[in-house]
Amino acid sequence: MPTTLRIALLAGLLALLSNLAVIGFIVFIIGAKPEWVGQDRSPVIGFVQITVFLIGLAFLCLGGYTGLAALWGGQEKSIAADIGLRLIGTGYVISVFTGMADIFGMTIVDTPEVPFFGPWQAAGVQIGMALIALGMILIVPPGQSQGTTTS
Repeated sequence: MPTTLRIALLAGLLALLSNLAVIGFIVFIIGAKPEWVGQDRSPVIGFVQITVFLIGLAFLCLGGYTGLAALWGGQEKSIAADIGLRLIGTGYVISVFTGMADIFGMTIVDTPEVPFFGPWQAAGVQIGMALIALGMILIVPPGQSQGTTTS
């Protein structure tokens, strides 16, 4: 396969994967605030709504990581970038397990009739999202300094 064709295919794939971040954000918003798109059918945050915003968050993580990893080009990633990838994964796992705590049976309510997305679950998801954001920041490659000359 010619090198130019390989580069073009890789650029197209990276553009497609980077668009996952935008798609993930839209799905996340639909799950987190369905009333914004006229889909609010329940006064509580239920299983489907939690699942939708967690799927959106997964697409957001995948698209964000691939987009930021593309900035590195052919360079070897730093240790900070590797730590960033692990923080993204850890943050997502924390978000899933705290968001789905009632479904998994790790709840403060004995046997909830409807999954309860309360303040503890919200705090856990926010902590997970903060770790994801920190991981994304660590993946950004360092800027190349340009020499300034004074005359």
